[in-house]
Amino acid sequence: MKMTRQALFLAWIGALLVLAGCSAGQAVEKNKDGYEKVELKYQGYAGVVTYPELAEDLGYLGPIKLNWVGNVNGGPQDIQTAATGQTDFGGAFNGAIIKLKSSGAPIKAVLGYYGSDEETFVGYYTLEGSSIKDARDLIGKKIGVNTLGAHFELVLKEYLKQNGLTDDEIKQVTLVVVPPGNAEQTLRQKQIDVVALNGAARDRALDNGGLSKVFSDYDLFGTFTAGSIVFTEKFIKENPNTVKKFVEGTAKAIEWSRITPREEVIARFESIIEKRDRKEDSETVQYWKSPGVAAKGGYIKESEFQVWADWLAENGEIKKDQVKLDDLYTNEFNPFTKEFETK
Repeated sequence: MKMTRQALFLAWIGALLVLAGCSAGQAVEKNKDGYEKVELKYQGYAGVVTYPELAEDLGYLGPIKLNWVGNVNGGPQDIQTAATGQTDFGGAFNGAIIKLKSSGAPIKAVLGYYGSDEETFVGYYTLEGSSIKDARDLIGKKIGVNTLGAHFELVLKEYLKQNGLTDDEIKQVTLVVVPPGNAEQTLRQKQIDVVALNGAARDRALDNGGLSKVFSDYDLFGTFTAGSIVFTEKFIKENPNTVKKFVEGTAKAIEWSRITPREEVIARFESIIEKRDRKEDSETVQYWKSPGVAAKGGYIKESEFQVWADWLAENGEIKKDQVKLDDLYTNEFNPFTKEFETK
């Protein structure tokens, strides 16, 4: 059954990629500012301001405008829509990018956009008084995650593996997909035993009290960039100036959030949410603490992909060396690259 689902998924991706290729237009013409495309379709997250959105609001994208086409619950879906041309870019956990790339999707990461540090991380929480204290206590339990095949799942499995659980025991830990907006409530109603929470949603849940942390990705890996923004290789080739401006602007926005007082960042997020008028709750941005991006401007380090490529190969989800690291990402458009490559 597992192989059948995987085969169907790969066939679906392949068909969509063919359709996307067949619909390609004529040679791209640059506008008067030298950009091949000045409107980029993308998906957002309810109650969240992404760094491209922040970059646009700060004026860092210049004439390039973002065209929001809807919200998404998880990275795998976001990068699939980018791979098939339904959107121009998407972002996801680096492990999910590797898996999609291994299926033949012609995508490439251009900068990191989220991660974990001492203040911003993914925590796995249970209710206070629960008998769950460590990895072995999770056997037979239900764990709430935002989506399958991404950050929350792979980090959980790595935690279980590091703590000595066998493959058969890990299979007894049940993953339940829970929309981020309902994650805390689902745990409190005891429909699941543990829930993965990050960012503002985590801090708001902790403020409400009654939760106990089992572990976090920061406990496992320390500070690291976890996910990247991708374009298709075709889009990069046809729109290099647009991609360069997008990456430069987004990288600058990440650093703006890093060096700007927290109160000013939150106020900016609130203003953006109010102006875009999507009828969403802006409460979660009150809990923003840090960008969580390890390297300056979202510069991508090889290790941030290598660790998950190795993990996926060791766990039989891809073949060893099935995906070359050079094909997964590029730092050529990042304005901060010289600071790392000259050290």
